[in-house]
Amino acid sequence: MTGYTPPISPDWSDELRVKAAAIKLAAFDVDGIMSDGKLYFSANGDELKTFNILDGLGLKQLMNAGITVAVITGRRSPLTEKRMKDLGINHLMQGREDKRTALQELVADMDISPAQIAYMGDDLPDLPALQFAGLGITVPNGYWLVKQHADYCTTVAGGNGAVREACDLLLWSQNKLRETLTPYMGASS
Repeated sequence: MTGYTPPISPDWSDELRVKAAAIKLAAFDVDGIMSDGKLYFSANGDELKTFNILDGLGLKQLMNAGITVAVITGRRSPLTEKRMKDLGINHLMQGREDKRTALQELVADMDISPAQIAYMGDDLPDLPALQFAGLGITVPNGYWLVKQHADYCTTVAGGNGAVREACDLLLWSQNKLRETLTPYMGASS
């Protein structure tokens, strides 16, 4: 199994893996999770935002493995809209401070229970959604209270591959990681 087991996987408890194995919908905040949480502006006042390319491929791997991906963010940003469109993410809810309500609205027409939802956020507006979801994930640079209520805190900060780590956790726990990595491993694997 060399090459297919994430180096941090021994730190994933059995309880965490069981929760992650049940996930059908993974929902993510943007600022502080997909980005570093800082707001950048040009001299003209234009907003600038960076997204980690590792995270983008991880999100595509989730979708290719049959896990629905959603993004719920408190801010409205054309940059976020463009990035999610580029990734093929159809469930984007912007301008939503009430993230638990947004998450509940999102799953109202889906056959998904809270135990089948993962939510990844870093600050107080994310806390109700994180508590509603069956699997709550945060980042080391997240607010302390959110970290206390999360089931898992990634080893890397938001904007630095934390989303990819969460994606690997979900895929590995569902025995789908090998399938998503095989096309990249070459003929010798």
